[in-house]
Amino acid sequence: MRVNGMDLDLVNLRSETYADSRIPEMAFGTPQQDAMRRDFTINSLFYNINTGMVEDFTERGLEDLHAGLIRTPLPASETFTDDPLRVLRAIRFGARFNFELDAELMEAASSSQVRLSHMKFAETSE
Repeated sequence: MRVNGMDLDLVNLRSETYADSRIPEMAFGTPQQDAMRRDFTINSLFYNINTGMVEDFTERGLEDLHAGLIRTPLPASETFTDDPLRVLRAIRFGARFNFELDAELMEAASSSQVRLSHMKFAETSE
């Protein structure tokens, strides 16, 4: 939608669960659930138009933004096996904004578990 010359995307809060697909099952959720499903803590910040404040339901997003750190809200291995393309997003964000990649994120990104989940999803999309 376009409001006062500004493009806006309006979406409801949601939660996600992953089965055997990179595409999640979605349901209505709480702000906490919506924040925790995001790929990185810096992408899980909300702006409350009523208070004019930024809300950080992961309790690490603002800290990571100020520190220049890419980190996942949930354990990185879980985040990356749910959607292995998030590894590439982490690298892209790090390079684009000159942010450091969290040590746990780097370990998970190079794990055989994430590599195998990528291969599983590649096979199912053929």
